[in-house]
Amino acid sequence: MSAILSNLKSTVIAGFILTIIMVGAVIGITGEGMPGGTNWIAFMWRWLHVLSAVMWIGLLWYFNFVQIPNMPNIPDDQKPAIGKVIAPAALFWFRWGAMATIATGLLLALANGYLMQALTLGLTDGVAKHTAIGIGMWLGLIMWFNVWFVIWPNQKKALGMVEVDADAKAAAARTAMLFSRTNTLLSFPMLYAMVSAQNIF
Repeated sequence: MSAILSNLKSTVIAGFILTIIMVGAVIGITGEGMPGGTNWIAFMWRWLHVLSAVMWIGLLWYFNFVQIPNMPNIPDDQKPAIGKVIAPAALFWFRWGAMATIATGLLLALANGYLMQALTLGLTDGVAKHTAIGIGMWLGLIMWFNVWFVIWPNQKKALGMVEVDADAKAAAARTAMLFSRTNTLLSFPMLYAMVSAQNIF
């Protein structure tokens, strides 16, 4: 067991295998939940959407609740380890988590037949669920845009991946932080809109 848990790739593969075993057990015990059909495909998009979103929002909150507030407490000689090793790896999973969240969310809405209704905020059909999920989708799209077109380009400058002078580096770090905080702010209503669409309306 320690061999599996000592390697991240093995741990992730084992997690998927355990999921398959669990699905098989549920089917065996209840006779329900057999893969296949349009409902199951829509569910799979939702599951992948949630997995991606956990990665994305988890890292967003890591940056804003842990890394950014604690950077001033880290001795200067230790900061390069964060900037050269931890932050680039976290930003890789952060931005691709955002991409996967948006892609699976749009595919989920398409598979369930409410993509256009949600993108128009339910104004075309007056369905509250479409308004709620649409608000969540638009907030998610704004957050995705911020990740790829504001935060990441500025983080590359702040972390020295792109050479700029000291003033531009400081300005880029501040811009990245402010847009990361913007995404943190938007994450609360976005998550409320998404969850309420599935549970209230």
